[in-house]
Amino acid sequence: MNYRHHFHAGNFADVLKHVVLRELWRALQRKPKALLYLDTHAGRGRYDLTRAAVGDRLERTPEWPDGIGRLIGREDLPAAVADYVGAVRSWSGGEDATGAAALQDYPGSPWLVQPLMRAEDRAVLTELHPEESALLEAEFHGVPRVRVLPQNGYDAVRAHLPPKERRALVLIDPPYESGDEISAVVTALETGLARLPGGTFAVWYPLTERARVNDLLARVERLKPPPTWIAEIEVVGANQGGPRMRGCGLLVVNPPWKLDEELASTVAWLGEALAQGPGATASLRWLVPES
Repeated sequence: MNYRHHFHAGNFADVLKHVVLRELWRALQRKPKALLYLDTHAGRGRYDLTRAAVGDRLERTPEWPDGIGRLIGREDLPAAVADYVGAVRSWSGGEDATGAAALQDYPGSPWLVQPLMRAEDRAVLTELHPEESALLEAEFHGVPRVRVLPQNGYDAVRAHLPPKERRALVLIDPPYESGDEISAVVTALETGLARLPGGTFAVWYPLTERARVNDLLARVERLKPPPTWIAEIEVVGANQGGPRMRGCGLLVVNPPWKLDEELASTVAWLGEALAQGPGATASLRWLVPES
């Protein structure tokens, strides 16, 4: 695995994923019973945005200015986006008059969930890459109720479900580098639902030619899963050129009741705020409707 998320941290894909992730966690907490947060591809936990322009050999164009960078200085944010921006702002090294130029650190998914955990909740974070796993372990050393494991994320679904809490939010967020990634994602989802039928599973996916998203969604449908919706954003149309990853989505199985109604306008707003070219769009739609 060669992927390093710090090159992409804070981009439009992170914005969509993290806004929805925090709202999922909050909605699940409306019930008093304890929750497990399982992050299968947790990364390093914290990302230095000053490194986003430094590749292995060549300079890169930073992606965060067209993601979180577009939101920091705005005053018209929807409530869910304002909540997310506030969490990211607390990680920054300060801010200038615009609120954007001084951003330094960006929190990964674990740090966007952990501050919302109640005393009865816990988190299991798995990361297979040795360097990333070591950084993740150091990042969460001593943090109560958070366990970091150098484990294959797909194996973690079988290893940690069902949890003692009998409730969980599972984030499956792989890099989609390998040719069999879709098969691994679908198998993990199938395994997870067999072990915890009432669990909430969030699967992130990119909109690229390589990712074969139509195949992913078709295979998920064939599992005959519980109610499932998709929050999706395209920052540029499919035939308009532009970035290699033109968009992304988050597939949510067993979503909290009525959260789709609460988030639909937020996702549409993000589509407009993060657009990079003609054909940009965003939507929240049901893949497997509620009966």
